[in-house]
Amino acid sequence: MSSPQRLTRIGGAVITAALIAGLAACAADPSAEPASSDTNSTVTIGAFSNGVATETSVEVPVVEDIRSTLPKEVLDSGKLVIGIGDLPSGFPPLAYVGDDDETETGSESDLGRLVAAVFGLQPEFKPSTWDNLFVGIDTGATNVGLSNITDTEKRKEKYDFASYRGDNLGFEVLKSNDWEFDGDYENLDGLTVAVGAGTNQEKLLLAWQEKLQAEGKSLEISYFADSNSTYLALNSGQIDAYFTPNPGIAYHVSQTADSADPTRNAGTFSGAGETLDGLIAATVKKDSGLAEPFAAAINYLIENGQYDTWLATWGLENEAVEKSLVNPPGLPLDNQ
Repeated sequence: MSSPQRLTRIGGAVITAALIAGLAACAADPSAEPASSDTNSTVTIGAFSNGVATETSVEVPVVEDIRSTLPKEVLDSGKLVIGIGDLPSGFPPLAYVGDDDETETGSESDLGRLVAAVFGLQPEFKPSTWDNLFVGIDTGATNVGLSNITDTEKRKEKYDFASYRGDNLGFEVLKSNDWEFDGDYENLDGLTVAVGAGTNQEKLLLAWQEKLQAEGKSLEISYFADSNSTYLALNSGQIDAYFTPNPGIAYHVSQTADSADPTRNAGTFSGAGETLDGLIAATVKKDSGLAEPFAAAINYLIENGQYDTWLATWGLENEAVEKSLVNPPGLPLDNQ
């Protein structure tokens, strides 16, 4: 399977005063761990999620070695302004208005809260449409976009990236179905799979269908007007699986868990295809000086356990990355 995989890490998120002192003492060593202050924030994630996530409190220290690398104007402002492209209706579990009708919730918003805590800044969210999300970055109205933005070579012409999640697609099936996608298109032989028209996943599925037909095998592709119709077809056995973005599956699985027709994720595949691990990345204005601190903050969260807690809270463990990278290889220009 070409989706990013990550080694299991064992480590607590609570840092003792003795460890903090030891880190500070070796701050001059470039191989040393970042020095943390004794200022800890309790960050609440998964709040007001309407049952999609379990509300969790996470301890996050201000990491002075990372904070000190932020641009002066950001430090002076005292806040991290985060663009969230969730208008008009949101896209759970990534970003949407919580069930208190005012709080920005979702995995993307919560990552912003965690990174802001590492920086020692107050997170401020700016909801927008998808197009205006990038306008906000361009004009400096926001410091960063966190909105399921795929790292692409085209976007790198204007933006810098710090990766934080795999850009994965998945196969949703009924929980009673024991079929598993093993990463090989031949695994789809004989199935009927639904997909959205005009999507990246349709492009992949059509290519696999062509290969299977050339081998004398079959793959039936079905299209429906909307997700409700698709799920009715899945529940009735009209289709075997639904090939769709992985976060949407995580959300729907949480919503059907106690229903008569619970579903599950039968396997993922990189949205960038067979040869490249697609990545979702924090997006900042090119040469703004923010990509490196953002990646450092994410890597701190990875190494100290808060990252794992964040993904598990939102059911996105299968999109974990081993490390945040600055401007990693993105979706090529011929596959935008």
